[in-house]
Amino acid sequence: MPQPHLRTVVVLAAGEGKRMKSTLPKVLHPLLGRTLLGHVLSAAAPLAADRTVVVVGHGADQVRAHLTEVAPDATPVLQAEQLGTGHAVRIALDAVPDGAGTVVVINGDVPLLRPETVGALVTAHEEAGAAATVLAAEVPEPTGLGRIVRDADGRLEQIVEERDADATQRAIREINAGIYAFDAVRLREALGKLSTDNDQGEEYLTDVFGLLRSAGEPVAVHVAVDHVETLGCNDRVELATLRRLLRDRVNEAWMRTGVSLLDPATTWIDVTVALDRDAVIDQNTQLCGGTVVGTGALIGPDVTLIDTVVGPGASVVRSHAVGAEVGAGATVGPYAYLRPAARLAEKAKVGTFVEVKNSQIGAGSKVPHLTYVGDATIGEQSNIGAASVFVNYDGVNKHRTVIGSHARTGADNMFVAPVEVGDGAYTAAGSVIVDDVPPGAMGVARARQRNIEGWVVKRRAGTAAAEAAQRARDAQGASEVTGAASDSEAMHGATETVGGASGTGDTATE
Repeated sequence: MPQPHLRTVVVLAAGEGKRMKSTLPKVLHPLLGRTLLGHVLSAAAPLAADRTVVVVGHGADQVRAHLTEVAPDATPVLQAEQLGTGHAVRIALDAVPDGAGTVVVINGDVPLLRPETVGALVTAHEEAGAAATVLAAEVPEPTGLGRIVRDADGRLEQIVEERDADATQRAIREINAGIYAFDAVRLREALGKLSTDNDQGEEYLTDVFGLLRSAGEPVAVHVAVDHVETLGCNDRVELATLRRLLRDRVNEAWMRTGVSLLDPATTWIDVTVALDRDAVIDQNTQLCGGTVVGTGALIGPDVTLIDTVVGPGASVVRSHAVGAEVGAGATVGPYAYLRPAARLAEKAKVGTFVEVKNSQIGAGSKVPHLTYVGDATIGEQSNIGAASVFVNYDGVNKHRTVIGSHARTGADNMFVAPVEVGDGAYTAAGSVIVDDVPPGAMGVARARQRNIEGWVVKRRAGTAAAEAAQRARDAQGASEVTGAASDSEAMHGATETVGGASGTGDTATE
């Protein structure tokens, strides 16, 4: 059986990206869940390369730190002075042991590149026994891109950068995608022969093809099926274009698996998100990071979920969640905020203008309105009254509140942690609960109301409030006088009636 090829992937990520006008290295700009560099590494991952080398330069420390997070097995190699792509690859190969096999070189700014395309390039290269193979694409507008120049027989003659191309070459629409496969031994030999005799005074990796062809070595072109995936990124406008293209690709893929996207143009789904069949995603929704949405869940409209798990049949409407869990059949929103470690059990409810942080809300329990729940545990089938605050912070430390199962807490309650309300307990509206409430008890923590009569008229004389109060008092006084008179007349009539009857009776008796 033929032995598998030794494979080395080299990613070129040293460029400054001046046109991005950013302190962030170009390859670290984000795009639907990954950086540009992260997308490229993901596209190369199925090759299962024996070695992956990332050439870093501008912002090297930032790129190294990112590699530690997303590709810890990759080897960063510093190109301290950017002297061209050929120079970069030579530095990369100097950092790995000599050997045979295939070297795959990929620019670090092609985030739409598919793993299938990289795999097809490498397979075609290895099966043909080529010394070098370039990935090409037919594009409608080739301006700014290197051209593939073929001979009369259609074989690769050379790759010409646009600034070095003549008018005839610039009319060519077949372009170099910046992705290559090389035989390692022949690549090393050719890299040592590169010159800087060009418009930029740099070592062009593309010149390797001309050198190999002149030496009689076989070179090849592999054409990408879809030119869109070879698009690079040089400025923020191109980055936005790539983001839209990737959004459309991701959205189409999810719809074809049985997910409903009601308005794909306003739905943004990171490539790291997972959706189950029959989930419904409404308009103006962003699903980010490691978010997972279960079967039949309804998300949106106007929702952002970041690293959040939503269970089957749950509903999240006009809300924002980060690092939260929403159980099966639970409901969230509208206008709710679930912060990290918010955990809603099955059929729990977090309603309008409710914020939850580092708290567990039990099965069937409800927090319907205008409430902050922080560092709390709420049992099953409990109800939290409107306008409640779980007072978890004493200025130094966070403390926890526990509400039992089947509890009913009143509106406008303050739970000053640490405090516990037992199973089946009630608390009165307007209470500040500072002591534990035993199971089945009613907690009342409020002063008895007293009214100071006439205070506004005396203390706020001349104000609209005082005038309104005086009018009401005058009307009340008149009503009382009228009522008293009516009571007197009624009593007098009743006396006459009773007297007349007695007289008649007396007379008759007499």
